[in-house]
Formats: sequence, C-alpha cells, structure tokens
Amino acid sequence: MRALLDDTYLQGYASVGAIVVVGLLLATAMLGVNRLLRPQVASRDKRTTYESGVDPVGEGWAQSTVRYYVYAFLYVIFAVDAVFLFPWALVLEQIGHAAAVEMGVFVGVLAIGLAYAWRKGVLSWT
Repeated sequence: MRALLDDTYLQGYASVGAIVVVGLLLATAMLGVNRLLRPQVASRDKRTTYESGVDPVGEGWAQSTVRYYVYAFLYVIFAVDAVFLFPWALVLEQIGHAAAVEMGVFVGVLAIGLAYAWRKGVLSWT
C-alpha cells in the first residue's frame, strides 16, 4: 500500500520533470539550428550601434536626469498596486473585513509615497 502511494505521488513530479527536460531540449535545439543557419559575415557596419536609423554621433555616454528614473519608479509602484488591487477586489466578500483593513494600510503607504513625491516637486514637468 505504501509503495503504491509513493509511486502515484512521484508520478506528478515525473511529469513536471519530463516537461522541463523536453522544454530545455527544444530550446537548445532551436538555438543550435539558428547558429548553424545564420549568415556569419562580419562587417564594420554590423558592429556599429543603431539609433533609430540615424548614424551614431559622438560617444555612447549620455547623462540623463534622475527625474526620469523617479517617473519609472512611480510607474512601477502603481503598476504593482494595480496588480494587487484588482484580484483583491474580486474576492473581497470572501476574505472578510480584515483583508479590507490590510488593503487600506497598503493603499495608505502608497498614498504617503505619492504625497512625498508631490511635495518634493517630482511630479511637475517644469
């Protein structure tokens, strides 16, 4: 009885393992075929950087302001907020009032971060 239980228990892992192995073999085969069939003619034009059809001018170093990183960071924060809020809203009745309080704390922390960014003038485009 115990051996039968162990066999059926391990069959699930064997299936997942087989899928992972087949996936790795398929990816390796595709990359190998690509390497064999691609043209391998090296030229100076292929090694230059490509900037939207414009020939590169100057060096590859350019400074950008920190403000753009802050905008990207704020976007990520609110995207994560949306990822948590939408599924939570669908099951709110099932998970109870404690979950509503926890989500209020989560949104409150995000609101404090937004207020801080607003007060520092990060959100103005001037």
